[in-house]
Amino acid sequence: MAHARTCLVVDDSRVVRKVARRILERNGFAVREAADGSEALTSCRAELPDCVLLDWNMPVMNGIEFLKALRREFGASPPVVFCTTETDMSFVEQAIQHGAQEFIMKPFDDEILLGKLGQVGLL
Repeated sequence: MAHARTCLVVDDSRVVRKVARRILERNGFAVREAADGSEALTSCRAELPDCVLLDWNMPVMNGIEFLKALRREFGASPPVVFCTTETDMSFVEQAIQHGAQEFIMKPFDDEILLGKLGQVGLL
């Protein structure tokens, strides 16, 4: 059997990580979690996930700082889906400019999350 696709869920909210984990695991993903961008980068260096679900506002290293570092070190993959409460389009444009493939607004549900993962070619 092929190994499960892996998704790294990066969010400083334990609740959000848990919700994302439940949706992803139900759909055959192996999930790793990180509470901030710095932890996430360490996790990617250990093993690059197939995709990253990334929060914007986090302590230590925020989403955009993580995204810049990820692209600097690993290039164009893995695909990153930004996950944010920011409704300001300039945030979204900034994320896309720095290499995010898609974004979703919080709160999200199965349909929203799986739809975006489908759009980045992971389902």
